[in-house]
This record gives sequence, structure tokens and C-alpha cells, in this order.
Amino acid sequence: MRRVRFSDPAGSVRTGFWTDDGIEFGGRTYDPAEVDVLPPVEPSKIVCVGLNYADHAEEEGMELPDRPMLFLKPPNTVSGHGDTISLPQGKETVEWEAELGVVIGEQCRNVPESEAMDAVEGFTCLNDVSNRDDQRVEQNWVRGKAFDNAAPIGPVVAPTEAVPDDAGIELRVNGEVRQDSGRDQFIFSVEELIAEITAYMTLESGDVISTGTPAGVGPISDGDIVEVEVEGVGVLENEFTRQ
Repeated sequence: MRRVRFSDPAGSVRTGFWTDDGIEFGGRTYDPAEVDVLPPVEPSKIVCVGLNYADHAEEEGMELPDRPMLFLKPPNTVSGHGDTISLPQGKETVEWEAELGVVIGEQCRNVPESEAMDAVEGFTCLNDVSNRDDQRVEQNWVRGKAFDNAAPIGPVVAPTEAVPDDAGIELRVNGEVRQDSGRDQFIFSVEELIAEITAYMTLESGDVISTGTPAGVGPISDGDIVEVEVEGVGVLENEFTRQ
């Protein structure tokens, strides 16, 4: 069952399940268009992987890493499916990055690869929206990666068994495919990422690991509709505007 958080017509926050018939909660089925779909989790942090596809490393002109390149996105970056996102003012190049998000189900530290999936609640879609103007001139990527609403997540958390090992990951801009790859193209597997990250920090329930993006990143323009689709999860859709 794909878990979803939403605000019902009365404004109450609910947690239900997104099925083929709609969003189910409390014996009632809601039309997704009639409710506000919220981010499916409220992470204390998002741990992102800088390069996890060889083709993306090539398009960025970077060497393949010998260990995962990690950076953080704080809670202010989180936004949800259907949200309209304002691009940061005065920045010329802000780009999309379709990613598979790994949702942590329990507090964990020093997790071996062999037990890593036990700590996972499920998978979601994530768009690692990136301000390249600043990212390219700073070392810590705070301006480049941590601005408000820079991590749309959702629309649901899907169980791990619903997302195959070779799950397709696709991004569309105004209906045109711009990224098309799969989980089987990772340089570092989900298990390897969890083991590496938890060797340095405690992950909390609801935290998200964003597993990197494939080739095909590009600039977002005013009015663009960007969709991230992960096989077994669904479609995360956002409109972007410039103020």
C-alpha cells in the first residue's frame, strides 16, 4: 500500500493510502484533486548523494567517486506534490534532478549492508532542485542546494517490494522526457549508501536518502511543469515560477 499524507477538505491532516480508486482514509475515498497532498514524510534531514550515475558524472565532467559524495538538505527544503515552487530570485540556472528517495523507517546507526533494508520504510520520488549559479562557486553547497522548497518529495511512500531493483526513473518537463534511467544504474546501491551514511550519523525515522540523479539535468524556466516518476511509486509533479 502506498502511504500518503494529505489535508482533507476540512483542513485536517490525515495519513491514508493512495489506491487506483483514490486516497482512502477512515472508510472514505477522496479524489486526489479535492485534497492537498502533503510531503509524505517530515524529515529531520535529507542526505543526498552527489554522483551516483556514471553518465551524470560524465556530463558534469567529473571523475567517478571511490565513495559516495554526500551533502545535506535541511527541512526547509521540503515541499510536496502539486506545490508551486518559486525559483530563487536573481539566479540564472536552477536545474531539475530526478531521484529515488529512500525513506528511513527507524532510528539507526552503524548499519551493515546485510541489514540495511531492515531500516527502510519504503521509497518515494524526489526532485533535487539545484541552484547552479552558487553551487559552482561554493564548497559547502548551502546556497546551491539548501534554499527553500528545493526538495519536492512524494506523492507517496511505496513499500520496498513495490519498487523493483531495476525500477525506471524518469523526469519530464512539460510532458517531454529529459531524464530516463533506472535504479540498476547506481554506482552505489541503497544498501551501500545506508551503511556509509550511518557510519557517520544517526538516521531518524522519516529521514530521506536521495540517491543521486542520472544524466539529463537541465535548467528550469518560468511556468515549467516538472514530473518525476519512479516505477512502483508514482508521479511527483510541480510547477515552477519566477517571481
